[in-house]
Amino acid sequence: MNAATPSPQPAVPEIRDIAPPIDVFPYPLWMVVVALAIVLVVAGLAAWLIVRWLKRRPAAPPPTPRAIALRELEALRGQVGTMDPYAFSIAVSDVLRTYITVQYNRRATQQTSPEFLASLAGSPRFTDDDRALLAQFLEHCDLIKFARIDATSADSSELLGSAIAFVQSARAQETSPP
Repeated sequence: MNAATPSPQPAVPEIRDIAPPIDVFPYPLWMVVVALAIVLVVAGLAAWLIVRWLKRRPAAPPPTPRAIALRELEALRGQVGTMDPYAFSIAVSDVLRTYITVQYNRRATQQTSPEFLASLAGSPRFTDDDRALLAQFLEHCDLIKFARIDATSADSSELLGSAIAFVQSARAQETSPP
């Protein structure tokens, strides 16, 4: 070999470009689509069942005549001092007469006080205490409404107390037969 000839140089490996990133999502696209479809079907079914259950749920029973009367009388309690005793006696009387009309199927709103009390005389649905309480209430109401006595807020408060006491004492007879 000749010293003047250069010796072959070792081959330098060729430098390659960096490879692009590889998608490493673990599931194929068809699996994702199927899973999403299943989730949507289950969510739709759950929503449909909830709506169906809400529609089939029984409605709350309507309030009883007693509950309505007590609610209206309690609403009037806040007006004892501010409302004119004449107007207050009419309002309390209307509530009580409406209660008796609806609850006991009596014509309380269409009769005078004496006619109404006479119609209750033989009724087994009203105790003697109920009739006495009602007579006292109606008499006091009539004095304010028709005789126009000078009434005060204390009279209004007494009327309200009598009406509430009647409605509460009459609850035992609510379910008894006529």
